[in-house]
Amino acid sequence: MRNICNIIRARSFYTQLSRPVRPELVEGSFFLEKKGGASIRLARTEDRMRNPLITALPLILIACSADNATGQNAADATARPFKSSTIADFDSPWAMTFLPDGRTLVTEKAGEMILFDPKNGTKIPVAGIPAVDSAGQGALMDVVLSPSFAQDKAVYFSFSESRDGVKGVALAKGSFAQASDGTTKLDGVQVIFRASPYVEGNGHYSGRIAFSPDGKYLFFTNGERQKFDPAQDPKATLGKVLRLNLDGTPAAGNPLAAQGFHPAVWSYGHRNLLGIAFDKDGRLWEQEMGPKGGDEVNLIKPGLNYGYPKVSNGSHYDGRAIPDHAPGDGFEAPKVSWNPVISPGGLLYYSGDLFPAWKDSLFIGGLSSKALVRVKLDGDKASKADQWDMDARIREVEQGPDGALWVLEDGDDGSQGRLLKLTPAE
Repeated sequence: MRNICNIIRARSFYTQLSRPVRPELVEGSFFLEKKGGASIRLARTEDRMRNPLITALPLILIACSADNATGQNAADATARPFKSSTIADFDSPWAMTFLPDGRTLVTEKAGEMILFDPKNGTKIPVAGIPAVDSAGQGALMDVVLSPSFAQDKAVYFSFSESRDGVKGVALAKGSFAQASDGTTKLDGVQVIFRASPYVEGNGHYSGRIAFSPDGKYLFFTNGERQKFDPAQDPKATLGKVLRLNLDGTPAAGNPLAAQGFHPAVWSYGHRNLLGIAFDKDGRLWEQEMGPKGGDEVNLIKPGLNYGYPKVSNGSHYDGRAIPDHAPGDGFEAPKVSWNPVISPGGLLYYSGDLFPAWKDSLFIGGLSSKALVRVKLDGDKASKADQWDMDARIREVEQGPDGALWVLEDGDDGSQGRLLKLTPAE
């Protein structure tokens, strides 16, 4: 076991020393690069194009010794406390949500939304989705039902788009409608919010959606689009958590509007925010990809600065150091961070009864780590708990109506794009 851990540490070490050479994008991938006759090097990248000349190298990052001392346990397949059932295959799925009748809406990277019935495997394309720019990290992204879906049938979703030569993430809503012949569409689709500004490039859109527990507000994440400084720019929404009304307008009383910030800003100093969720007490949790190292779970509080790119527990890909979070530096530090990285994708607050020992935990999909990660919550504190190898990049984690965990593989780097249902091991 010691030798295995040493091998893993060595791989992780060389991963952290390397950097991607292209700012174009598949998040959280590892690959081999040979350039100008130089020796092959290992790089973690969330910024790689799908290039047939680049050989994908899946890595299993299992935390040994140091991480285990902080409670992050890596369990192999035989030790998984759940069984996994393959329910369906999709084409690079990104997100999913359950309808009240047990069917699901699943988004795919290229721009397709699918109505899927887990009971019989039926897939129906959902019409009415705007054009999606899916280059790089672009995608049809999150999908979430309105808090009053039973009455208004509203579905909220996010997507990346190109306008006038620049790109950004948009938030839209439409009304779910299904005809008697099964034809399904979103009626009256309207874009209700766009990130500001739109810029060049194909990365760090973010685009995650969560409704406040009272159903009055919508929280929306905007990544800093690999431009660094916008995360600290008060006029931009990039690198921010936003609080909006349900019609997409900035909510009244946002904490920084009086200081000259964009009126939608709730918190700032973020990088690539790929998961957001409320716990049972109304605390807002968020996860984001750090740079070279420093993936984070944050407890989001109104008006606070989370530091990026001024501070981070990671470094720039070009080797430049970023000061670590430190007490008294004026920035809100993460509750949990990873170095080596997990490349987080998706965030679930678990409230079900099927896995009672995991109630009130956060679950994170691991992209480059090809893992399912559990973070234990204790009030406003969080700590690493478990990390299970899933043999595939995990983009999304959701809770089913019966408390089962449902995970989506993202379909890249050897991941098939399966929808898996996890239930307790017998």
